[in-house]
Amino acid sequence: MTRIIAPVAVLVAALFVAATFWFSNRGGEDGAFAQCNATQIAGDGNSIGGPFELVNAAGETVTDADVITEPSLIYFGYTFCPDVCPLDTARNAEAVDVLAERGMSVTPVFITIDPERDTPDVVGDFAYNLHEKMIGLTGSPEQTDAASKAYRTYYKAHDKSDEFYLVDHSTFTYLVLPEHGFVEFFRRDIDANTMADRVGCFVENA
Repeated sequence: MTRIIAPVAVLVAALFVAATFWFSNRGGEDGAFAQCNATQIAGDGNSIGGPFELVNAAGETVTDADVITEPSLIYFGYTFCPDVCPLDTARNAEAVDVLAERGMSVTPVFITIDPERDTPDVVGDFAYNLHEKMIGLTGSPEQTDAASKAYRTYYKAHDKSDEFYLVDHSTFTYLVLPEHGFVEFFRRDIDANTMADRVGCFVENA
């Protein structure tokens, strides 16, 4: 029963975050990225993204400045996720490979919203098995919550007395450029080639 309810909860979470995005401020529609924007978001972007402090696969504390050194695709999920996260992150990894074939270097980033189970080793293995460039990040509950709030994501764990508990969460992927911060998000129904086309537009115009 839980596995049937979870996709519905994910959809509700996605709609919640989409509504948040609609009222957020983001720039670019009238600027350098006007031709690249495909999502209907008003504003200047300053309210999405920002500084974070997390822990990488080596157990080292890192900041957003350490992680986002080139165009990056950031996804919030968890390694025990039965279907959504593996599919989304695999799509992101495929898009990164398509962009590499076009001469563009992009880093896929996976940030857990389940730090209690996702230790540095666990999140590091998960990320590396998806793509050798993928950076896996975890941290304390406070650190992961702060990062999630910075990107206006939603997550809520089920009853943790069950060791196999699931976590409802939003499923957007965020494109972040070192010089500009957050510039675009992608829904999970976007395929790898379409994502690569849109990311490429931002990279070329950055």
